[in-house]
Amino acid sequence: MDILIVNDDGIYSPSLVSLYKALKEKFKNANITIVAPTNQQSGIGRAISLFEPLRMTKVKLDKDIYGYAVSGTPTDCVILGIYQILKKVPDLVISGINIGENLGTEIMTSGTLGAAFEAAHHGAKALASSLQMTTDDFKFSELSIPIDFTIPAKITAEIAEKYLKYDLPCDVLNLNIPEKANLNTPVEITRLAKKMYSTHVEERKDPRGRPYYWIDGYPIFEEEEDTDVYVLRRKGHISITPLTLDTTIKNIDEFRKKYKDILKI
Repeated sequence: MDILIVNDDGIYSPSLVSLYKALKEKFKNANITIVAPTNQQSGIGRAISLFEPLRMTKVKLDKDIYGYAVSGTPTDCVILGIYQILKKVPDLVISGINIGENLGTEIMTSGTLGAAFEAAHHGAKALASSLQMTTDDFKFSELSIPIDFTIPAKITAEIAEKYLKYDLPCDVLNLNIPEKANLNTPVEITRLAKKMYSTHVEERKDPRGRPYYWIDGYPIFEEEEDTDVYVLRRKGHISITPLTLDTTIKNIDEFRKKYKDILKI
């Protein structure tokens, strides 16, 4: 069995080693490969490097654990992992464990989900795994993230085992784990909420008095009960959302009939 691990937090995210160890314990004979960006790539979505060359370096992450650092995006990591390192589509691609949850329709901007969708596009079973953070400080603390990923990694490995066992009618599983989860935390199948953050733009002044802007947002907690936002943030349960690559509306035939005038130009 071949398992490819990628992420968007960078090659030195501590979650990579924890996830590798949990997967090795669960799938003892699996060939597990780590390929991750050289630095932080959050919010880059499914971007791919088309106009610049990519460099790849093998680095030591822990005793007997190595990974490949790629000077590109999470999507680049998937492509190089499949076509340059493994030279075949792996049985499973796990993107994560991301530092911070990935919920709602805003997953389209997530580098974690971008990598998972890219893996599914090439025919692999893809699992995106994210750990809830009640503070954003850790997300931007390179090489100094005091988070124990042991339990989230074991949860991810358990879900991965079930994902491989069943022929699920989806392309990607989006797994979100509460910050204080344990191995007995309830698991729920959810749908995407509309939003996980409210949008906020902060204007500041540089030393020359010219304005510049930071885009950020505040967490949303009020959502419908069967959504990922509600289940993770309000109930403290593990959320699994099955996703598909095809984003076409479900009732396409009805759309064709009702809006046929749109074809008259």
